[in-house]
Amino acid sequence: MTRGAPSPPGARLAAVLRELKARTGLSLAQLADATTFSKSSWQRYLNGGSLPPRSAVVELCRLAGEPADHPLALLGIARTDRTSPDTEPAATEPPVPPGSPAGEGTGSRLEAQSPATTPTDTTASGTAPIDPAPADTAPTHPAPAPHRRATPLIALASLLALALALGGLALLHLPLPHRTQAQPVPTPAASTSGPLCRHRSCRGKDPLTTRCGAGPQTLAEHETATGAWIQIRYNPVCGASWARMWGAALGDRVEFRVGGTHGQLHGARVTNRTEADTYVHTLMSAVDLRTSLQACFVPAAGGPTECFGAVAGVATAGTAS
Repeated sequence: MTRGAPSPPGARLAAVLRELKARTGLSLAQLADATTFSKSSWQRYLNGGSLPPRSAVVELCRLAGEPADHPLALLGIARTDRTSPDTEPAATEPPVPPGSPAGEGTGSRLEAQSPATTPTDTTASGTAPIDPAPADTAPTHPAPAPHRRATPLIALASLLALALALGGLALLHLPLPHRTQAQPVPTPAASTSGPLCRHRSCRGKDPLTTRCGAGPQTLAEHETATGAWIQIRYNPVCGASWARMWGAALGDRVEFRVGGTHGQLHGARVTNRTEADTYVHTLMSAVDLRTSLQACFVPAAGGPTECFGAVAGVATAGTAS
């Protein structure tokens, strides 16, 4: 496989990641600001150039307001089946100590050590016979001259040490403007990650593009007779609720009603294979605490409609009715 060409499971994972990114409504730059990964990293993950870490998949699913189970399963399959050389060094680089290839590292160490030991031996053997007689190289205790020479050197060293100590104290008392200026930097990034609507302004809007799908509550969920799953979702910050469905077949539909039989109704249908493999969700309805909510599953293959309910702000176990 050529460099940059993903395996079939890797290509499938990249397609799912692109779908999740489209659901967030964020650009690559905005996605990088909202996560711990750079714009270039997301570009590689989304085009299949490299496999993302699990944390990147989890962060993208969080922003998209979707469970990470299916994308993480695809990531596991892609890692098992991967053949691209781009991913191999990441597994092998950390255990290898720097500068220790088997063939060249040992030789370079031996070459570095042998010149170091050879001059030491020749110097030691050369200095002993060449200068045995002069008094300057003899032990210092018999002659008073070295002590007289050392006295000004010691005084000079003491003055230098004092000057360094005073300089260090002066530096400690200088103001550090760069530290105080660096702290406010993360504040703008945090302000761009909140919801874009509140309560009535969320009516009929997509929970992903408005960022209400980031960190919502699951009030109730229900597994249908066909194996599809439906959840009633609620974001108290947005004051809005919606329903989502996954594991469904083409043509299956989920309906979400707020406030009883005559309340506002939104629906979503599985229209293509990508939606069948990932998720569909309804638009949002503005709700207050204790508002009654209902989600219904309408199978495309026929059969009874399955409905279950919840109350805004109260998490309950979904039961079919």
